[in-house]
Amino acid sequence: MRSLLSRLFALMLVAVIGLSGCSALGPADGLSGDYRQDTLTLIDSLQKAIALPDDAPDKMALQAEAKQQINDFASRYRRDREIAGLSSFSTMRTALNALAGHYSSYPNRPVPQKLQDRLNQEFKQVESALKRGA
Repeated sequence: MRSLLSRLFALMLVAVIGLSGCSALGPADGLSGDYRQDTLTLIDSLQKAIALPDDAPDKMALQAEAKQQINDFASRYRRDREIAGLSSFSTMRTALNALAGHYSSYPNRPVPQKLQDRLNQEFKQVESALKRGA
């Protein structure tokens, strides 16, 4: 029951954020259509979200926004065969799945340091792959 209430609360926050246009990535689904730029923007946004202190007043809202950004990004680019075949996309999806899984399973817990380290390592790999064009 508590898990259901937490999820409903997170969904309400996502709806409020979406209606107010406060997405850190911009308009509509927040994506420009430029895969490289959207990926770098998402990485920056997620790094800020996972680095928030536990007592940050807007932590739940930012986590809900991060989940929405993850969903928007995956929905937009997984259908593009050219992008879906890139190593940067595969690594990014691995990182996004790990973070989304944590947010879904443990919405009230901070991201563990071990997961933060893994995500930051994967984000660096994605940035390197993007520089190579892969």
